[in-house]
Amino acid sequence: MKFAVSYSPPFHGVDPDTVVGYARHAEQCGFEAIYLPEHIVLHPGARLGTFELPPDLPYLDPLDCLSFIAAATSRILLGTAVLLLPYHHPVTLAKRLATVDVLSKGRMRLLTVGLGALPGEAAAVGVDYASRGRRADEAIDVLRLLWAGDERGVGFHGEFFDFDGLCSFPKPYRASTLPIHIGGSSRAAARRAALRGDGFYPGGMLTPDERLAQWEIAGRPQEYTRPAALDITAERVAELAAQGVTRLVVSSTSLDDLTAFASRFV
Repeated sequence: MKFAVSYSPPFHGVDPDTVVGYARHAEQCGFEAIYLPEHIVLHPGARLGTFELPPDLPYLDPLDCLSFIAAATSRILLGTAVLLLPYHHPVTLAKRLATVDVLSKGRMRLLTVGLGALPGEAAAVGVDYASRGRRADEAIDVLRLLWAGDERGVGFHGEFFDFDGLCSFPKPYRASTLPIHIGGSSRAAARRAALRGDGFYPGGMLTPDERLAQWEIAGRPQEYTRPAALDITAERVAELAAQGVTRLVVSSTSLDDLTAFASRFV
């Protein structure tokens, strides 16, 4: 089992010293990776299920923040959970992700993408909410195509993206592509993980039977990430490992809590 931490700017804060201190502490404790979430914009009345999101929540751009973290650390892997893929153009995103990977010497390796659940956020960036799943599928294909392409250029002709002869350099650090993990708590997300994902990171409040069904739909992925509570027991970690979970992600505003967790598991 691998262990990572998440940093949520609305919860942990946006002070740069706090961001760097958290990441460095996690690295010193031996955690494998640090994850950041994304919201591009919010608006009054935005809801996730029954929970209304305060419109002034300060979400940092995750890739810019991870680049900042990379400059202040040396080992910890960089992840998103989740990057709202349909709201990014894959041609520019391929460049941004490769840039972070190159400058961090190969640490942008836990990219986790999702669809987003706020229709107003989709509308704000000019994306049709109903078709965002198909758009995300094409975006994944475009990212991999651009990373794998050479100086002769590559072409793509889809429903949302259409181009010929494009060359995207630099490539990911010493690799022909970057892993793309799929986040989400729906069966559609599990199917996307099976068809296009290098890993699966389901969230949401699901029953054990629902989680098992999604893991089966996802094709029993080799990389299976789950959030976990800081007070998780060793017995529960062993149970999750037996179920195929390969990575647990924890979070706390207390560095002492992270130290105590690391002393038990990392």
